[in-house]
Amino acid sequence: MTTNSPEALHAAEHFVMRNARLIDRHRFAFHFQSGPAHPIRTVLDAYRNVDGGYGNGLEPDLRGHGSQPVAAEVALRYLDEIGTMPTPILDGICTYLTSVSDDDGGVPCVLPSARHTEAAPWWREYSDFSGGLNPTAAIAGLLHKHHISHPWRDHATAFCWSRVSSMRWTDPYEAMAVCTFLQHAANQQRARQEIDRIAPMITAVIESDPAATGHVHKPLDLVTSPDHIARRLFADSEIEEHLDALEQEQQDDGGWPLSWQNWTESTTPEWRGIVTLRRLLTLRAHGRLGTRSASRPQVR
Repeated sequence: MTTNSPEALHAAEHFVMRNARLIDRHRFAFHFQSGPAHPIRTVLDAYRNVDGGYGNGLEPDLRGHGSQPVAAEVALRYLDEIGTMPTPILDGICTYLTSVSDDDGGVPCVLPSARHTEAAPWWREYSDFSGGLNPTAAIAGLLHKHHISHPWRDHATAFCWSRVSSMRWTDPYEAMAVCTFLQHAANQQRARQEIDRIAPMITAVIESDPAATGHVHKPLDLVTSPDHIARRLFADSEIEEHLDALEQEQQDDGGWPLSWQNWTESTTPEWRGIVTLRRLLTLRAHGRLGTRSASRPQVR
């Protein structure tokens, strides 16, 4: 199936409306049907806890009620999509992050409480609860993008610069978080120097074969838009080949498949809805989406 055809986008729309979570259906409407932003904020608020953090399955593999740092990143990414970061929500997120940060300003993906809730095996077995670039760098980068000032952001920024400058190896998730930070950090000269230095580490963990299967991360998982800071790490021909492959991966039901083995049937449609929307946004950003797509609406 080719997403340049209106039928393919129409099929994706039906897939999302049949299978995705309410928040992701509203996200689809916002991005592709000129839908309003306020339903996204309203539904997102249902995942928020009194400590200012987020849980309750916002990250589908963390089903517990308690707040987790990686869920705060998800919340910020959704707010970033609609272009608005309400001050009370941001104050709550930063207060929560301050409460779970290490002395150096970093936060882990999840807290030990994940072991005692309904969660995917990889989260229940997670053992490194020290602060890391994933997700600290992604969260700090999004705060910089929206010019959000807070002591936690400043502390986390110092942590990120220190860790990035000492990087000698990475993994795909950390690479994506680091790129978010470097793209939006205030010191762009330093950011460009660092992306050039760590470029070989990033490309080493990104699968170059468009036909590769399994739980791999490909260039378009990182380079979600042409203006992404890591775009220059990949040749034009390489990006075009991966765009071709991404179009062809759309399944007959209109959605995109998962590249990993899921742990429970209930999260499969949730994740496929998220992945399908992610693929559509990537294809649109690279000029590969059909005529049914609408231009991004004004936030309201």
